[in-house]
Amino acid sequence: MTSLAGMGGVAGACAAAGLSRAGFYRRYQQCAPRQSEQQLRDLVQRVALGRRAFGYRRVQALLRERGVVVNHKRVLRLMREDNLLSLRRRRFVLTTDSRHPYFVYPNHAAKLTPSACDQLWVADITYIRLAEAFVYLAVVLDAFSRRVIGWALDDTLEAKLAVTALERALQLRHPPPGVVHHSDRGVQYCCRHYIALLEAHAFLISMSRKGNPYDNAKAESFMKTLKAEEVHLQQYRNRADAEARIAAFLEEVYNRSRPHSALGYLSPEGFEQRAAGAAAGGGNA
Repeated sequence: MTSLAGMGGVAGACAAAGLSRAGFYRRYQQCAPRQSEQQLRDLVQRVALGRRAFGYRRVQALLRERGVVVNHKRVLRLMREDNLLSLRRRRFVLTTDSRHPYFVYPNHAAKLTPSACDQLWVADITYIRLAEAFVYLAVVLDAFSRRVIGWALDDTLEAKLAVTALERALQLRHPPPGVVHHSDRGVQYCCRHYIALLEAHAFLISMSRKGNPYDNAKAESFMKTLKAEEVHLQQYRNRADAEARIAAFLEEVYNRSRPHSALGYLSPEGFEQRAAGAAAGGGNA
C-alpha cells in the first residue's frame, strides 16, 4: 500500500476513484491471499520441474533452503493440483534409467546434423504462469530450420498435451518414414499413446541421456527464446489469452519474421524457402 502514498494514501486513492474504503479493503482481502498463493506456486513449479524425481518433502526442503517456510501439506496440495508429483519406481520398470514403467529409447540424434527438413524433429514441454494459475506448452520443432511445426497448450501435464502437439505437426508436414524424433525421457513421451503414434508414422525414436539437457539443446534454446521474447514480457489474463498471444508469437513472429543467428539471420520459414529453392535449382541442373 506504500505505492498509494503519493495519492494521499488509501483514503485519497478511494476518493479519486469514487470507491469506499470498505470496498477497497474488501477487495484487497480477496486478492492478497490469491497473489501470495500464486507466488508460492511459482516457486514450487520452478523447483519441481527442475527436479522431476523429487517428491513433495524434498521440494519443501529446497524451498526452506531458499528461505521459504511452508507446511509440507501445502506443498503436497499444490503439487497434486498442478500434476507435479513425481512417479514412483516400480518393479516392472524396463530400464534402470527411467522413473516410469515405460521403455526408454537410445539417443539417435547426438551425432545427427540434419541437411534438410523432416530429418530430425525435437520435442519439449515447458510451463507458463498466468495471473492465478499455470498452463503447459508442448512444442515440436524441425531441427533443420528450428521451425515450430506443432504445439499445444493445456492445463495439465497429461500425455494428451504432447500427443496433440505431435498430431498437429503430422498434419502440417506428413513426414516420410525414418524421421528421427528426439525428446527427453519424460513420461509424456514414453507413454504407449505417444510411442504408438510415432511407430504408426515410422519414426526412429530417440531420447536424451539421463541428466543431460544438452542432448535436446535446440528445443531448450527455443524455450529460452520463447520465455525471453514473449512469455516474460506478458501478463496473460487466462488460458485463452495466453493461447492467442503465444499462437501469434509462434506463427507470426518466431516462424515467419524473427531472424535466427544459426540460420544466417533468416527466419525459420525463410530458411526453409531458401533450402527448397536451392534443392529445386540443383535438381533442374
